[in-house]
Amino acid sequence: MKAVIVNEGGSLSIEDIDIPKITSPDQILVKVAYCGLCGSDIPRIFHHGAHFYPITLGHEFSGTVIEIGDDVTEFDIGDLISCVPLLPCFKCDECQKHYYSLCKNYTFVGSRITGGFAEYIVLNKKNAFKLPKEVSALEGAFFEPMTVGMHALLLTGGCQNKHVVIVGGGTIGLLAMLCAKAMGASSITVLDINDERLNLAKRLGADATYNSKNLSSDEIYQALSYNRFDQIVLETAGSPITVRLAIEIAGPRSKVGLVGTLHDDFTLSEKTFGLILRKELQILGSWMNYSAPWPGEEWLLVSRFFVEGKINLNELIAVIGDFNIFIHKVSDLNGHSMNGKILLNCS
Repeated sequence: MKAVIVNEGGSLSIEDIDIPKITSPDQILVKVAYCGLCGSDIPRIFHHGAHFYPITLGHEFSGTVIEIGDDVTEFDIGDLISCVPLLPCFKCDECQKHYYSLCKNYTFVGSRITGGFAEYIVLNKKNAFKLPKEVSALEGAFFEPMTVGMHALLLTGGCQNKHVVIVGGGTIGLLAMLCAKAMGASSITVLDINDERLNLAKRLGADATYNSKNLSSDEIYQALSYNRFDQIVLETAGSPITVRLAIEIAGPRSKVGLVGTLHDDFTLSEKTFGLILRKELQILGSWMNYSAPWPGEEWLLVSRFFVEGKINLNELIAVIGDFNIFIHKVSDLNGHSMNGKILLNCS
């Protein structure tokens, strides 16, 4: 079978390797359909961020079950599934409280073990979410990144009739925007420094967009003043600048959900820290995308929204390509972020 191999130093290659075999009765063999490039894959490829090399990445994928282990009763051959990349231990204190995202004894598909940038993959049955017949394989490849934003929105108590402000118009931010719309948000605003991303946000249904490179945080705060109550601010870009910005633009008693992962140290000025107190902000950390019953309410809601036709991904997809096109497009990033989703078509 074909697989994308990430080598030390950021080079990608396509190699022919053996189709993996089921070695445990609780495993399934999956023919991969589509696998998306995650923003977290970029440092793994270009910035020495993987646990080991060479490695096959990919944790945002869908596929068809073609073989099942003896103890697998949850799936039948022919079922379409979405990958649930986290495999917690289910035994530690955190897991016993259903805080699966906080498990310290986990493994992770496409990071700590081989991922879905390949034609076939063997998964533990817990790493698969059965898709309804109304959901396509392409939509199934978006479940994992969509549930990241959904997890954060659920931690804030949901966004029905609330004003949602998303700081960072990358894939996670825009998918969170789609979730917020499906969940009944009153308005959605997207901030970024990239006009191409902001235009994409508008096409996806954002009510307002602001370029934070051209406007000060105070100017954005004033522009949002009419929606300053019942507000949720999601920071999805993962930089010290955008975390500060999220705090500075938040309205009174807003909930500020921190989703993006920082790669640099973060320092708050006395003035910015004072805003947390003076505006009585609630700061919420959000990590991964799991809850009970496994893999969680996030996955069930995303599934329902797709079935109900509330999610349209067309504008978000930049490239769907075969193995050669895929590695060419990923290599062209040269360590920079995507504008729109890049997907590998393994069919």
